[in-house]
Amino acid sequence: MRLVRLIANLGYGSRKEVARMFREGRITDAEGDVLYADDKREHGEIRIDDEVLDPPSGLCLMLNKPRGVTCSTRDAGRIVYDLLPDRFRARNPALSTVGRLDRETSGLLLLTDDGPLLHRIISPKSRIAKVYEATLAQDLRGDEVALFASGNLMLESEKTPLLPAELDVLDARRARLTLHEGRYHQVRRMFAASGNHVDSLQRLTVGGLGLDDLAEGDWRILDHNDIQTLFSSGARA
Repeated sequence: MRLVRLIANLGYGSRKEVARMFREGRITDAEGDVLYADDKREHGEIRIDDEVLDPPSGLCLMLNKPRGVTCSTRDAGRIVYDLLPDRFRARNPALSTVGRLDRETSGLLLLTDDGPLLHRIISPKSRIAKVYEATLAQDLRGDEVALFASGNLMLESEKTPLLPAELDVLDARRARLTLHEGRYHQVRRMFAASGNHVDSLQRLTVGGLGLDDLAEGDWRILDHNDIQTLFSSGARA
């Protein structure tokens, strides 16, 4: 692939804009030598304005999504792509969220431009556990642990019962819920089915990945070991 096309696909600009960057001498190799559009270099050797080139197609990253931010490419308010470099929104293939967190849910969100990886993560066959911490409007009534673990709970407008889920009670109005599937607004609807309301909700883990020390609004690129951890058995709290 020609360097102009490669760099344009990474979102740094249109092909015309990238060609101009070459003419301006902004694209170099690791030693600082100016590159030309017809040069051939390994991805890791290319620099733009002395910065390492973004990862190629196959990028996967994790983001600590704040409340009030939408998992959308277009919205009247703040969207997750506002928290990332502008060029990430223009990548080809596109960078997409892996599932969604609603506007008022915070926590761990994955994004990738790798279609097969995205489908593998969200596939019911993967059974990737996700852990949420919920703060509730009312005290837990006491039967939620058994109700959620039963495998018999039906949500409104659903045709099949939920898979068993594990609830850990933290105090009267706080609990951690581990899910093994991902239905629309599932956590909120589960507590609604038990007569309660979720005041705040945060996703703590996806598979073996947790937020760790990632500050709200921050993100980091995942490496091969992270992807292996993502699919590792057992959820981290």
